[in-house]
Amino acid sequence: MEEVKKVPRRIAQTLISSLKGGVVPRIGLPYITVGRRREVEALLKDIEMIEEGGASFRFIVGKYGAGKSFLLQSIRNYAMDRDMVVVDADLSPERRLQGSGGQGLATYRELIGNMSVKTKPEGGALTIVLDRWIQTVQSEVASGEGISPDDPSFEEKTEQRIYGVIRSMNDMVHGFDFARVISLYYKAYVNDDDDTRAKAIRWLRGEYSTKSEAKADLGVTSYISDDDWYEYLKLFAGFFRKAGYKGMLVFIDELVNIYKVPNSITRQYNYEKILTMYNDAMQGKAHFIGTVMCGTPQAIEDSRRGVYSYEALRSRLSEGKFATAGVQDLLAPVIKLEPLTAEEMLVLTEKLANIHSGLYGYEDILSESDLADFIRIEYGRIGADTSITPREVIRDFIELLDIIYQNPGMKPADLLGSERFSYAKPETGSGDSMPSDDMFAEFKL
Repeated sequence: MEEVKKVPRRIAQTLISSLKGGVVPRIGLPYITVGRRREVEALLKDIEMIEEGGASFRFIVGKYGAGKSFLLQSIRNYAMDRDMVVVDADLSPERRLQGSGGQGLATYRELIGNMSVKTKPEGGALTIVLDRWIQTVQSEVASGEGISPDDPSFEEKTEQRIYGVIRSMNDMVHGFDFARVISLYYKAYVNDDDDTRAKAIRWLRGEYSTKSEAKADLGVTSYISDDDWYEYLKLFAGFFRKAGYKGMLVFIDELVNIYKVPNSITRQYNYEKILTMYNDAMQGKAHFIGTVMCGTPQAIEDSRRGVYSYEALRSRLSEGKFATAGVQDLLAPVIKLEPLTAEEMLVLTEKLANIHSGLYGYEDILSESDLADFIRIEYGRIGADTSITPREVIRDFIELLDIIYQNPGMKPADLLGSERFSYAKPETGSGDSMPSDDMFAEFKL
């Protein structure tokens, strides 16, 4: 096997625990990334476009466990490394894009609550972003103009720069009130007024529910609502760019929760919201912002309940005449995740075996032949060519590693040949066959 880079113990523990639990880890992804090169390259081109002032909108389509969330997390980490702000949310029965009970606003609050930057990748970065911006402006005034913070003109020069950024947002939809709240936050910051800072953050998070309350606390005549929350994401994107970041990425997962909504009118309102966001990106009405939504094939393509049930979206998103299995246009709005190949999964199991042995301090006990046998059996399941997912394979493999580690006298062949594991083998005479030895002969680990 090839030499593998040592994984720090803390990261190794997170990787193994998360993957065994069927969830995507938020750290350490480069250590286990295999495949998806073309998909990643396509999304990275979107990031370049956003940095240049454009906007993008993508759907990532794949069945449960196919790697949608893994791909999103990889792009999320890359974007933060490029000094972008990222926000993410999973839809649920309580969080949609539109709803009569504030479900759209609940999604906005989740997005803002999960705001992340390179220095705070775990979320909750809104105040950090605002404070960093103010501190950066103060530093630029001190160094660029040679003015000491004790100089009477320092505050005036700083305010001029701050208000220059704020005034530029007044022409955007809801920009005047947004700018006013940012201005109030700045004044509260320099005056150590924690109460006003907290009220400004509360407004930016969408936690005011009446105009009268917002006006009484902050002097603004609007508040972020279920109908207009997306307009505020665009305001944030413009502000972040002026505050020194490269742009903003919005990740929304679990579109299946819109597909599951029983009321057809409610579903249509949600799809209409998607159409608005899509059109803004495609028509140049949005800047420095990218949106990525994830869903299962059924949630996207079902003509009765899915995204494609909304004709305006179906006509924009459905594939053309030239896309075929294995040949898709990755510049199109919809990216369909193809299954990882058996060879790619074999490479991944090698990486996981090394991480597991490093975490628990034992010598690798699985040979190349053992790894190939594991993949051969997994991919030999009846229907595996259409139904097997990386999540299933990974969970099985980590369980195999755990059992062998905890039972030193047990040989890998004992488990791989047991009835409990060989259930994956197709029945004799079924017409299906396991991958042949020749299929694995060319694998070089």
